[in-house]
Amino acid sequence: MSDAPARTAETGVVVPPRPNAVVAVLAFAGIVVSLMQTLVIPIVPELPRLLDAPASDTAWAVTATLLAAAVATPVVGRLGDMFGKRRMLLVSVVMLVVGSVVCGLSDALVPMIVGRALQGLSSGVIPLGISIMRDELPAERLAGATALMSASLGVGGALGLPTAALIADNFDWHVLFWASAAMGAAALVLVLVFVPESRVRTGGRFDAVGAVGMAVGLVSLLLAISKGADWGWASGTTLGLFAAAVIVLLAWGLFELRTAQPLVDLRTTARRQVLFTNLASIAVGFSMFAMSLVLPQLLQLPTRTGYGLGRSLLTAGLVMAPSGLVMMALAPVSAAVSKAKGPKVTLMIGALIVACGYGLNIVLMSEVWHLVLVSSVIGAGIGFTYGSMPALIMGAVPASETAAANSLNTLMRSIGTSCASAIAGVVLAQMTIDLGGYALPSENGFKTVMAIGAGAALLAFAIASFIPRPRAAVPAAPPAPAAAQTSAGTPSGL
Repeated sequence: MSDAPARTAETGVVVPPRPNAVVAVLAFAGIVVSLMQTLVIPIVPELPRLLDAPASDTAWAVTATLLAAAVATPVVGRLGDMFGKRRMLLVSVVMLVVGSVVCGLSDALVPMIVGRALQGLSSGVIPLGISIMRDELPAERLAGATALMSASLGVGGALGLPTAALIADNFDWHVLFWASAAMGAAALVLVLVFVPESRVRTGGRFDAVGAVGMAVGLVSLLLAISKGADWGWASGTTLGLFAAAVIVLLAWGLFELRTAQPLVDLRTTARRQVLFTNLASIAVGFSMFAMSLVLPQLLQLPTRTGYGLGRSLLTAGLVMAPSGLVMMALAPVSAAVSKAKGPKVTLMIGALIVACGYGLNIVLMSEVWHLVLVSSVIGAGIGFTYGSMPALIMGAVPASETAAANSLNTLMRSIGTSCASAIAGVVLAQMTIDLGGYALPSENGFKTVMAIGAGAALLAFAIASFIPRPRAAVPAAPPAPAAAQTSAGTPSGL
């Protein structure tokens, strides 16, 4: 099977079908999937009443999505490289629609958790979309398109909160999931109509043993991180899960190194550019999520605390929304900087902007417009960093491994956000004030989390400095005489 995209017979030039439509549809699909992540936030406090279950059990409506996404993202990426990225993109969107329908029909805990897990299986849409763009778009369009696709993650997350709050305040809570199903169905139809199937594939056999090993290791790790605060960080369950994660992932790594067709090519992952980009992604994911944890709480805490602003969840969502719009608006700027200076510089600039945003938040947190400014600055930085990471990854891996490599990078960001949630939760639980008999996070607790977020961004900057600069282009050799070309065979790529 040929690994080359479709070419015209006359010129041998790649002809991407409707590039504008491809970019728009893939970005829309990315926004729809990222909306799913914030879909349940407005109703989380009400889930125990709505589902007639304890709060400790209804929390699995969020945890199930996280765990399913962690397992599905690298697996779907590898399957996309092997059997077709568009095919796996469609499967992912179908999972979103089915999961949304299950949740929309749910009035009990178990079907809700099942539906949320199915929604989590759709998380591979963004890395798959970026990989399709690499296969289908001309080189001059790729940087801007991938930056836009990466920004869709932040856009959906930022716009999802006010939208979900508005729906939850004015309609039955099931409408949240029927709206998600409708948008997923629209994305499915658009992908079928406008997105072509890439011919760049690896083929081979799927590494089922590697997939199971990775799933067990990741679930153990993320379950310990996400539930450690509830179970106790020193509890036997939490420590046992951490130990299991270390043992399983080490064994999995040894197995992958000895497998001819591994789920994750660890040798490629160990390349300096890929390795340091993924490490920086963990730090960036941590830094991004710290904002999502701090700003909504500051906005909603009562004014009697002296630092809370006493606003509604809808207002909190509207304050966060500009960050997503800034990410989208700066996507072409990020691409232009990457083209002029290289994606490494773009990543470092973005990390510094994020750190500055948290620095602003430490001194500006007493007015609504302060938090709008802070979220916009941090959103700008995240837009730069997210726009640069796919370019760094794709510049270091073969085209046949793009989906798997981008999916692993997405997983690294998710691990960062999970760690941010756990660490911020510990800080805010330990640094509290008493208000009417209730323990609430203190102002210094919020400032500590902001400082940690700034530190994570600076760590990302430091890690990115170790990414190698791109090598200077080697001058093209003069064309060989026709006779020599005939004797040597057809030139590569024609």
